[in-house]
Amino acid sequence: MTYLGLDLGTSGVKALLIDGNQTVLAEGHAPLTVMRPHPMWSEQDPQSWITACEAAIAQIRDAAPAVFAGLRGIAVSGQMHGATLLDANNKPLRPAILWNDGRSHAECAELETLADFRGIGGNIVMAGFTAPKLRWVQKNEPGIFARIHKVLLPKDYINLWLTGEYISEMSDAAGTLWLDVANRDWSDTLLAATGLTRDHMPRLVEGSAKAGELRADLAAQWGVGAVSVAGGAGDNAATACGLGVVHPGQGFLSLGTSGVLFSVTDSFATNTESAVHSFCHAVPQTWHQMGVILCATDALAWLSQITGQTPAALAGLVKDVQKPSPITFLPYLSGERTPHNAPNATGSFLNLRRDHTLPDMVQAVMEGVGFAFADCCAALDACKSLPQSVYVAGGGSQSVVWLQMLADITGLTFDVPKSGAQGAALGAARLAILGSGDAPADTVLLPPEISKIYKTNPAHSENYAQSLRVFRDAW
Repeated sequence: MTYLGLDLGTSGVKALLIDGNQTVLAEGHAPLTVMRPHPMWSEQDPQSWITACEAAIAQIRDAAPAVFAGLRGIAVSGQMHGATLLDANNKPLRPAILWNDGRSHAECAELETLADFRGIGGNIVMAGFTAPKLRWVQKNEPGIFARIHKVLLPKDYINLWLTGEYISEMSDAAGTLWLDVANRDWSDTLLAATGLTRDHMPRLVEGSAKAGELRADLAAQWGVGAVSVAGGAGDNAATACGLGVVHPGQGFLSLGTSGVLFSVTDSFATNTESAVHSFCHAVPQTWHQMGVILCATDALAWLSQITGQTPAALAGLVKDVQKPSPITFLPYLSGERTPHNAPNATGSFLNLRRDHTLPDMVQAVMEGVGFAFADCCAALDACKSLPQSVYVAGGGSQSVVWLQMLADITGLTFDVPKSGAQGAALGAARLAILGSGDAPADTVLLPPEISKIYKTNPAHSENYAQSLRVFRDAW
């Protein structure tokens, strides 16, 4: 028996096939492109998601045809918050408006006055979420708005293709701002604020539950039998499932293009004053909170473009760090989320002098990301949801120096997984096992084997405390 996890990202689709022991059998990948027809706009053609899924699945079928024929379950992880608007014939009315689209900034302020989005939805109304995107369409494309039959999130459009049904689940739905996050149900009040009703919404299931069956024509085309489709998860919740981060007190830090500090909770709680995200988890009766920074490894990628050196080469310039950089870097190159909720914030180097070197600047960039994570730690600590140790994920987690630096700055202990297979695609494949009913959660959502642990060096931490104060004062 085999299980397929699909991860619909912004830049591509990843497909992962595993067996019941979670051994990786085959992988597939297909790229996606983003359309930016106007400043601050970010869109994709929903049909391109289907095309990419077909290509990634075809790679797996070609690589492992015999085991693919034993497919038992599928689940999808996806980029969150995207607005996919369908007519009565399930045809997209316009390109999907993505999570990183900023056009609805004005609509956010309007919605804050129309309903208790922070109390019921658990989050500040931000342009990245789905609800303000629909308010923008209502005001600027009224003809399209009037024809909306269903509003689906990106991964749920894949679920529609797989099953023929309108399905969503709690972790992704929480990112729309239409979900009553505490009660894990659509909120009529929040929907009404954007001119919608629950009739416009897909039905809700838990991410680990069976949501439907693979369409008969797809099953015949792929040469498989009856296949269950699970609810799936939003990308960060799926990553948590891939790491076994599903119990209160557990967490992970993702050091990717953006940065996420993820913490599991056993109840709904908010800290909107510090722009903490409060969402449902992909498993029943579990929630999570997140601190988010918008520019993590992307800050190093930016400096790479400026200097003409690769990010890896730049990171290699910073050796064993004994004291903080004399330069302070604010990593707000794409604005900032937690704790400032400042989409128009800008990055900067402070205290530059003629005698400073490129390694000083690289170290400052790495430290600036660490200080931003320290702000996320403070925001979660205010909710009493800050884990003491976390797993690490993302490309930046390959840097030994950066991980030790982060441990010294934040006070967190970092557990590095031995295998690189963890991630949203694995989390989706694990949810596929659960959705098929072939194994219980406590035997599937297991933590990874650890290869290395990074703990805070008290002497370094004391040195960074002063630099952190300078960083916060600079903000």
